[in-house]
Order: sequence, then C-alpha cells, then structure tokens
Amino acid sequence: MPTNLVIQSATPLDEAHLKPLTALARGVSAGLVDPCALRVVNAQPTQRPDIEIYCETHRLDFAYVPAQSLSAFGLVAMDMDSTLITIECIDEIADFCGLKAEVAAITEASMRGEIRDFNESLTRRVALLKGLDASALERVYEERLKLSPGAERMLAGARAAGLKTLLVSGGFTFFTERLKERLGLDYARANTLEIVDGKLTGRVLGEIVNADVKARTLLETCNTLGFAPSRAIALGDGSNDLKMMAEAGLSVAFRAKPVVRAAASVAFNYVGLDGLLRLFV
Repeated sequence: MPTNLVIQSATPLDEAHLKPLTALARGVSAGLVDPCALRVVNAQPTQRPDIEIYCETHRLDFAYVPAQSLSAFGLVAMDMDSTLITIECIDEIADFCGLKAEVAAITEASMRGEIRDFNESLTRRVALLKGLDASALERVYEERLKLSPGAERMLAGARAAGLKTLLVSGGFTFFTERLKERLGLDYARANTLEIVDGKLTGRVLGEIVNADVKARTLLETCNTLGFAPSRAIALGDGSNDLKMMAEAGLSVAFRAKPVVRAAASVAFNYVGLDGLLRLFV
C-alpha cells in the first residue's frame, strides 16, 4: 500500500510549502486536502528526518500514513484528560481544597512516566481529596471542563465513516458518563470515586483503570465488535495510554509527553483532534 505524507497546520497553510515539501518527501505529487493540510502522494519515509526538521521550524504536524480510508477502521478509542478534554479533572477537583499544585505535580510525573505505578499515583492523589464536598465535581464539569479543539468534528467524522467510539480514562466516571451522553459515545470506562454523605472519602471503588486495563478495554471492545485491534485507532497524551496505543492499528499522540510522541504512529502537536480526519484519503 502506498505511503502518503500529510502535513497539517493549526492555521491556513501557505501554498508556498507545497513545492519544498514535495521535493523533501520525494513524493510523486502534492495537493491541498483543505486550507490547513496538504498531502504528498507516494512519499518516501526515509526522508522523515528532513521532514521533521522542516515541520518543527514551521510549527507543522506531519504523518506518514498508508493510503487508506477512515472506514478501514472500526473503533476510535480516546483518553479523556488532556486528550478529549483540555484539563486534568483531578487537578481541578484538588483546586477546590487548595491542593492543586501538589496533585498536579503527581499527575505530571505520572503522565511523563516518572511514576511507574499508576495505581499508586492515583491512590495518592485521590486520598488528598478526602472530605471534599462532592459538589466540587459538578463545578469542575460546568465551569472548567472544555473539549479539546476539533473534538466534536473528529467524532462526527468517525461516526460518519462507521466507527464506534470508546472513552477510556484513568479519570472518573462522573465526567466520562456525562461526556458519553453529551457526545453520543458508544462506550466509556473510568474510575469511580467513593462518595459518602455528599463527601469524597479519598478512595476509588473497584478496579483502577491503569495502562493494562486501558489496553484490555480496547481489546475487549474490539472483540465485542467482531474485529481485530488493528482496526482500532487510539488517541492519548500520557504514559498511561502507551499500552492501549500499542494494541491499536494506528496511535495518535495528542499534545503529548515526549515518551508518548516517540512511541505513537502520529503526533499532533499543533492541530486539533480533527486532524485525524485529514490523514485518510
């Protein structure tokens, strides 16, 4: 299957990039996909180092992808915090008890892969929320939670191509279930915060959704739908997403930590989630 090179920009792309990128990529031809993207047909992946330097210089995203349609896939699986949405919910919850900086530091270390045990990381952070009024969760959802750029367009495009959608998160069901209903997602899985008498107890109920559980959920969902995980697309930003992304046929690192960008099929550093739609013919 021929390999195409897709170049994307967060703003309308200057057509002056067409000629140098076609030459650098040693492609057969090039053309605009839309105002913010161009495709070089039959690009040579051996030219990746030169393309990477060019794109970093001009703040462009690039992806070497097979010339196939989005409908060749059957599932798009997404992380929630800092992927489908712009915030880390646990950090924002912690802000309501004056512990955002402390909790955010643990979150960052975990997502960079510096804290290897996600269960320990989550347990430590949730314990700091003990005694907080559960109404803080609603305030975070209503006042602070925002979808990442291009999220709704990406989901609409995936649905139009016949893909099912899975939201699988190391965050909390309070948010994933609301997003599932709001966005019309097919499946969602996350952690359940224990609430007693309207207060957070500082504990998580049941199995913690860590990297292994995320990967297992993707595999189980593909099995339920009756196709191989090679027909899944996985999007994430932190080390907790790596195992899930490794199981998928295509993985997208969205504004991700370096360890995730290095492992993913594609990295979006500048464009929105709808950049996924431009990768396909």
